[in-house]
Amino acid sequence: MDDRITDVVRDVVGAHGLDLDDVTLGGGQRRMLRIVVDAEGGVDLDALGPLTREISLALDEDPAAQKAVGSGAYTLEITSRGTDRPLTLPRHWQRNRGRLVAITPIDGDRFTGRIREADDDAATVTVAQVDRQVHYSEIRTAVVQVELNRKDG
Repeated sequence: MDDRITDVVRDVVGAHGLDLDDVTLGGGQRRMLRIVVDAEGGVDLDALGPLTREISLALDEDPAAQKAVGSGAYTLEITSRGTDRPLTLPRHWQRNRGRLVAITPIDGDRFTGRIREADDDAATVTVAQVDRQVHYSEIRTAVVQVELNRKDG
């Protein structure tokens, strides 16, 4: 991904009070520029329309970004993180406190627990009623698990 596209997009996303999570440009006949945003408390989906228009305009007005996107048509997609994206940054863990997460460590077996606390280096996850500190550097992947019938208590 060209840094100029990311810089232009980050500026617009930040002006909307959102965090830029990912930018990918897929090739092929139907090229797609996919931008993933995140926010504390979630992303207001009604805000994505105006955000999309502003990002499109900003990319069109920046010659370096235009060159990086390339000539020809492409689809611009703006989306929120959703629950299926891996937790890769401390803020992902912090924003998902209380949620169930499946963790695959670099060494050891996969386990599932509930995020209790999270800071810049590690998260405290409750596994089988025991709190376990998990350092982000020791995690291969971690994904929030969807709970349809969660019973608190």
